[in-house]
Amino acid sequence: MTFSSVIFLFIFLPVTFGLYCICAKDSIRNILLMLASLVFYAFGEPVAVFIMIISVIINYFLGRAASKDKHDKAAVFLAVLLNIGLLIAFKYTGFFAQLINDTTGIGIPVPKIRLPIGISFFTFQGLSYVIDVYRDKKSVQKSLMSVLLYISFFPQLIAGPIVKYHDIEAQLHKRELTADRVSRGVNRFITGLAKKVLIANQMGLVADTVFGLDPDKLGSGAAWIGAVCYSLQIFFDFSGYSDMAIGLGCMFGFDFKDNFNYPFSAGSMQDFWRRWHISLSTWFKEYVYIPLGGNRKGKVRTDVNKIIVFFLTGFWHGANFTFIVWGLAHGFFLLLENHGLIPTKNKKLAPLLHIYTMLVVIVTFVIFRADTLTQGVKVIADMFTFSAGDAGVDATVYSMLNGLVLTAFIFGVIICIPTVPFIKAKLEKTKAYPIAQYTAYTGTLVIFALCVLSLVSSTYNPFIYFRF
Repeated sequence: MTFSSVIFLFIFLPVTFGLYCICAKDSIRNILLMLASLVFYAFGEPVAVFIMIISVIINYFLGRAASKDKHDKAAVFLAVLLNIGLLIAFKYTGFFAQLINDTTGIGIPVPKIRLPIGISFFTFQGLSYVIDVYRDKKSVQKSLMSVLLYISFFPQLIAGPIVKYHDIEAQLHKRELTADRVSRGVNRFITGLAKKVLIANQMGLVADTVFGLDPDKLGSGAAWIGAVCYSLQIFFDFSGYSDMAIGLGCMFGFDFKDNFNYPFSAGSMQDFWRRWHISLSTWFKEYVYIPLGGNRKGKVRTDVNKIIVFFLTGFWHGANFTFIVWGLAHGFFLLLENHGLIPTKNKKLAPLLHIYTMLVVIVTFVIFRADTLTQGVKVIADMFTFSAGDAGVDATVYSMLNGLVLTAFIFGVIICIPTVPFIKAKLEKTKAYPIAQYTAYTGTLVIFALCVLSLVSSTYNPFIYFRF
């Protein structure tokens, strides 16, 4: 089940929220949300739900062990071993088997294991719970149900954001249900739905077409169109999902931190990673980078730690060398910036630095999107050799640039930079602000209607991060 499906919008969510409002106590509401989350996950993953439940039970008992001084370190070690082992078993076994075959030629069977949706997210949240309890033993949950709710809560279960245990520990026991929270939550949810349905889906149709064509016949213009459209697609797809998750959390009394902060307005790669997939970058910072020593053990060790983190960041996204190269490329440019080889602190160069950042982001996203490194390299070559390409192939791409796609592209470019906050800040200083607020609420309803019409009339509605 996805947030942008009719069954979720008009059956699952209204029923769940209606029952939630009827319940008077948080303890009963927790039971409701836990059961609803299991139904939500089992709807598309009837077998994988048992894998998730077993994972939760294991982390619950390891959390109890981590709260005791006697075996706390052993519990954390076991939590890392079991959670990462689970992730490797389902996500990377085929990759490693194929890698062994390619390097040795021994021909071992390559297993075809179905990847449970959201496993990369719920394993990280399970680890977060055990490690946070180890660091603050008073935070241990005696209730298995509370741990199950934390990890399985449906808004963030299958595609994030990755919610760290210490961020919502208190909210598991006490939350508020107010008209203001519900209003803000609904507005945030519809904003995310519009990002996904009205912009990401349109960009995705073009990007999928370009990356489905033979790169040897692709012209420079068509290659750039595919690269830019995919960059917009992945941003609006994932930030849209995050907005929907944050909005749903707000409706049910949970405060999730923002996962994106206008990353396409960044002036350096370091700035980009302060703004892009914030929950993942902060997770790696808190649970990998700092435990490795962070920047406390000299420049060389700091560089090594950062490369390790970006290697893992790329590999976390999938069992393919394309993701590894994408992560290492970002890490490489970060090192160049940290050593002053790219003068990111020079404010006079701000426009050029922004162009440099966007070039790195867009070009590396080509590798991220490509099925193979070879395809990615060929598309990048098409972008910079300025070749005409096959006329028929290029015509296929250009024919997709209809009014709907161009409108989505224009709005996407406007929204992906902080245009809306700028306008809002200006209006707040005027007497017209109350009128603007009512207009915005009306506009939200119109946008929701457009989203529903689009969902009903279209069959193209994937979520990119479901594959991770």
